[in-house]
Amino acid sequence: MRIGELARVTSCTPRALRHYEEQGLITSERAANGYREYDEAAVVRVRNIRRLLSAGLTLEDVQVFLPCLDGDVAAAPPSPAGIRVGLERLAVLDARIAAQVALRDRLAAALLSAR
Repeated sequence: MRIGELARVTSCTPRALRHYEEQGLITSERAANGYREYDEAAVVRVRNIRRLLSAGLTLEDVQVFLPCLDGDVAAAPPSPAGIRVGLERLAVLDARIAAQVALRDRLAAALLSAR
């Protein structure tokens, strides 16, 4: 299938698919006319990539999951590397949330004192 069809069936943009390919997460063959051609397995792989990204992981984090991107990522037994990446990403998100809460609290205090 061509990139447009893969984008349509995975609710992804062609630009994102090209980026995933540049990052080595998906592969394609080139047709004689130069168009990218993806096999049916790319649909599962892209959906798994999107699932991991929507869980808060980065594309760099997703690299750890390459061995299981062609199956059911949600049902696969967790690997030590996957757990490590998840815990690291969770710590980053917790730190960002704490920083945002602190900013919010400072702004709220400033607004209260301005009244």
